[in-house]
Formats: sequence, C-alpha cells, structure tokens
Amino acid sequence: MTKKELAEIKRAEKLQRERDRVEEMCAFEKKYADAEYICGIDEVGRGPLAGPVVTAAVILPKDARILYINDSKKLTEKRREELYEVIREQALAIGIGSCTHEEIDEYNILQATYKAMREAVGKLAVTPSLLLVDAVHIPDLDIRQVSIVKGDAKSQSIAAASIIAKVTRDRLMCAYDAIYPEYGFASNKGYGTAVHMDALRKYGPCPIHRHSFIGGIV
Repeated sequence: MTKKELAEIKRAEKLQRERDRVEEMCAFEKKYADAEYICGIDEVGRGPLAGPVVTAAVILPKDARILYINDSKKLTEKRREELYEVIREQALAIGIGSCTHEEIDEYNILQATYKAMREAVGKLAVTPSLLLVDAVHIPDLDIRQVSIVKGDAKSQSIAAASIIAKVTRDRLMCAYDAIYPEYGFASNKGYGTAVHMDALRKYGPCPIHRHSFIGGIV
C-alpha cells in the first residue's frame, strides 16, 4: 500500500468517526421524532460584565447532519463562523432574542435569559412542536419542552442554537469595541478578564455595563 493510499484510508476513517459523532448528537432528535418540528434553544452571555444576553432558537430538517457541529465553546472562531453559515443555509427557521444590560439589571440574569428565549421562539417562522433546551425549563411557554444538561454538546439542534447565539453576540460585542475601545470587548466579549477589570477600575463603567454585576469592582 502506498503512502497516498494509506493517507486516503486515514482520511476516510476520520470522516466516518465524525459522521458517527454527529449521529450520536442526534439521539434526542431521533428519540422525539414524533414531533414535527424540533427546536433547539440556547443562550450566550449570562456571565459577562457588559452587553446583552443573546438567545437563539433553531429548527433543522430531521435529516440534517452537520459535520463538526458542537457546543460553540468547544469550537474555534473560524469554525463557528463557517458553521454559522451552514446552519443558516440548512435551517427551516431561526429566531434570535436578546435582553439588554438594563433588562438584566432590572429582571436579574435568569429572568432576562428566559425573556430572551421566549422572544427567540416567538420570532420563528415555523411553530415548533418540541423544544430541546440546554439545562433549563422556560416558563410561560405553552410548548412541550425537554431540558438536557450540557445539551449544547449532546444535541445537534441545541448546538446549532449555541453557535447562532454565540456568533451573533460576538459580532455585536466587536461593534461595541469600536465605540468603547478601552475595555477590549473585541477580545473579551464583555467577560471579566484582567484587562477588562483593570479598565473598569481606571475608567469606570461604560453605558453597556451591567451594574448588578460590577458592584464589587467599581
């Protein structure tokens, strides 16, 4: 066997392993296959000191198998951007919700997240039959829900929502970086990095900081 043939075999084996992994991520989608439209929901931005919390609701075709999809936190920025385009191309419906830093301060982060999730579901062009949700149960929604702990790593639908929410929020924080460059939002996305904390102490909060999160810092 030549080196080229051996390399081809290894590539084929690697591709098959990836297909098998993605198929495993569709276990919940197959378990609840009686539901006509299965929607994955996830959030990004519960922990940062600044900016909104962003949620996404994604309905994929039942036969969708998106290679390399995973929890957005486990992917490189380049891979997330690539998958973002694939998901947008394949999805039957996508809804995006958000709550501002003011709403987070007013309602608390959990209630703001629920509000943003309901908004994302409400923006779907197709009414979902079932919601697969990462770790939580969304109150005040009259739709069947299944909560999955670490769902963004176990469900293709939730992983897709995770990627859509993450890319959407990251792009927004990069836009804010151009307005408030002192805080390094393009790199830290509002999370409490050392650079961000130092800037907070030096300059004080900017208009998008969550005052309920920074009381012990400034």
